[in-house]
Amino acid sequence: MAFTIYDASVPPLAHMLGSFHSVLTKAEAHAKEKGEDVNSYLELRLAPDMLPLTAQVRIATDMAKGGAARLAGVEIPTYEDNETTVEQLKARLLKTIAYLKSLDAAKFAGGEDRAIHLKFPQAEFNFNGKDYLNNWVLPNVYFHITTGYDILRNKGIALGKQDFLGGQK
Repeated sequence: MAFTIYDASVPPLAHMLGSFHSVLTKAEAHAKEKGEDVNSYLELRLAPDMLPLTAQVRIATDMAKGGAARLAGVEIPTYEDNETTVEQLKARLLKTIAYLKSLDAAKFAGGEDRAIHLKFPQAEFNFNGKDYLNNWVLPNVYFHITTGYDILRNKGIALGKQDFLGGQK
C-alpha cells in the first residue's frame, strides 16, 4: 500500500497533540509538587510579544483539525476558544485527537492535489494539498507545540526531548 496524504498528516498530528497533552500533564504534576496553581501557567509566554500558553494549545489544535479537514475536503469543526484551565486545554487536545482519528482515510484521496486557499486580513495563500501540509500545517503545529513546551520548560518543569517526541502515554 502506498504512503498517502492521510498517512503524512493524521498520524503525526495526532501523535504530536498527544505529546502536548503529556507535557501539560507533567506541568500539572510540577505545580502540585511546588504547591502552585497550574492554571497560573496559562498566561505565561516566552517574550512579551509572544502569545501565552493557552493560545499555543488553541492554535496547535485549530491548525491540526483545520489542516486535516481541508485535506479531506470536509467541514472544519468549530471550537469555542473558551478554555480557562489546563484541564480544559487537555480536553481540547483529546477532542482534537479524537476528531483526527475519526476522519475517513478514503476522504483524503487526491488531497495532495486539492486546491487550498487561505485568506487573512493581511494576506492570502494558495497551496496544493501537499504544499499546504508540508509548508503550512505541519510547521505551524510543530511551532506552537514547541513554543508551549518551551514556555513550560522555561517555568522549570523537567521536560526533555522524549517528552516532546513521546506522544500520549
